[in-house]
Amino acid sequence: MEQKDLEFFRKTLSEMLEDAKQKGDSTIEDMNGSNEIFADPADRATAESDRSFTLRIRDRELHLIRKIQSALQRIEDGSFGICEECGEEISLSRLKARPVTRLCIKCKERQEQMEKHHGN
Repeated sequence: MEQKDLEFFRKTLSEMLEDAKQKGDSTIEDMNGSNEIFADPADRATAESDRSFTLRIRDRELHLIRKIQSALQRIEDGSFGICEECGEEISLSRLKARPVTRLCIKCKERQEQMEKHHGN
């Protein structure tokens, strides 16, 4: 992969990381600001459901942050853009669509077929 492409992905991933961290911080602030006490059990249940949903979103954001950090590390160690399954280069179009990917499209499709086969 050319240096200009690596710089493009480093910039893209760094922006994604900053965005994900800001969303995570705002999620925490939203949760900390809602220490209301509900007399009505239905209102309390709704609030708990909302809190649970917010925590799931936060968990997904943390998972994405780890993926982004891993991709940035792969740029640093020279393994970014190389499929972890077959060792072939991952296409630029795939990387642009999903910069955190670790698999080329063929290996990802194979993985999904295996998951589908084993899931049924």
